[in-house]
Amino acid sequence: PLPTCDEVLVCTPDTEEEEVELIVRRALSSDSQNQKIYCLLGAEKLVYKVSKQLESHFFRLLQSSTVPDYKFIIFCNAKAHDSYVITAFDTYKVTIPCYSETEIQAYLSTHLKVPCGTAPVAQAFEEPYQQNMKFIFSDQAGMGR
Repeated sequence: PLPTCDEVLVCTPDTEEEEVELIVRRALSSDSQNQKIYCLLGAEKLVYKVSKQLESHFFRLLQSSTVPDYKFIIFCNAKAHDSYVITAFDTYKVTIPCYSETEIQAYLSTHLKVPCGTAPVAQAFEEPYQQNMKFIFSDQAGMGR
């Protein structure tokens, strides 16, 4: 399953240390063995102080964690070379290949279809392309548009 809202932290320069610590704690706690995927999005936007705390909390909690197969993903812009997060977690870095819009659309249309005979709630997503996921983009986040 894709991450839910409690598993994702969208980072900005205003993201606080407590928010970062909370998601790291969730990812490395024994409760995280229930197949949740914890994510930091745009982690390169964290200010230096918060980035240092992220590194500190992660490695400290990792040493005391009993969860061998935690799922914690940090997404950064590859062009943000001055980000402390990218430097601190460089040994874990995985480069994702670039795909064309057509390749991404083909993948999503193949893998995100609503199964036949699904519950009525899922049927709401059947039109027009029978996918069980919708993405909504807004120029004004939080404005309900």
